[in-house]
Amino acid sequence: MSVLRSLEEKIAGLVEGTFGRVFRSEVRPVELARKLAKEMDEHRTVSVSRTYVPNEYVVWLSTQDRERYEGVEQSVIDELGAYLLEHARRERLALVSRPQIEFRTDDRLSLGEFGIQARLIEPHEPSAGPAAASAPAQPEARPADMGHTMVYSTSARHQAALEDVGSGTGAARRRAIVVVDGKRLLVPPGGAVIGRSRECDIVVDDSNVSRRHAEISPGGQGWRIQDLGSTNGVRVNGRQVDGPHPLESGDRLELGTVSVTFEVE
Repeated sequence: MSVLRSLEEKIAGLVEGTFGRVFRSEVRPVELARKLAKEMDEHRTVSVSRTYVPNEYVVWLSTQDRERYEGVEQSVIDELGAYLLEHARRERLALVSRPQIEFRTDDRLSLGEFGIQARLIEPHEPSAGPAAASAPAQPEARPADMGHTMVYSTSARHQAALEDVGSGTGAARRRAIVVVDGKRLLVPPGGAVIGRSRECDIVVDDSNVSRRHAEISPGGQGWRIQDLGSTNGVRVNGRQVDGPHPLESGDRLELGTVSVTFEVE
């Protein structure tokens, strides 16, 4: 947590100061930094004596969010790269080069959603000759380390794995969404745990909701919900459910006293 606090202090000037007026959407530099560090931590490669982490990151933004960064994008990228470098140093993680970050636009992302693709790329050995010593190493991507693109929604602090946001793979996939307090939150393709705990995929901050209240998951030809032993139970369209219960678009869910609408699009 000390690293995160250090980050927030370091980027505070960007968010609240000179560039503060730019970031009126939900995708802010501090949130990007948190998720970039998370992707770094989750894509570790352990060798004999070192733990390597990705050194190239592509950040996918919605068209609206990308427009907010116009004019300050490189400044934000520089700050994020410096933070990742410091994060790797403090965690004793090995980088084969300074972290490289690139912003791209994907028009299938909604305002407040962003994707991150992390890759480990290896530098070429410099060619022999007089210019070899001064010529920078050219990176070569390792296909095995491309991984998936993670898509985040900053309002929900949850994540979803897509096959590849940038290539268009999975564009026809129907998305599941839950609507809580007027907020439309994406359900990850592999399912989501809903609860009060910050460790849940979808967080509902209400004392009547258990820390791990229920799970929405894909099954058969559609989606289903299951109570995870919550205190106040789960209802679907007013009916109490215990085991896995199928869901249809438009179903009204009750987690304790909290009303949630389930949608598929």
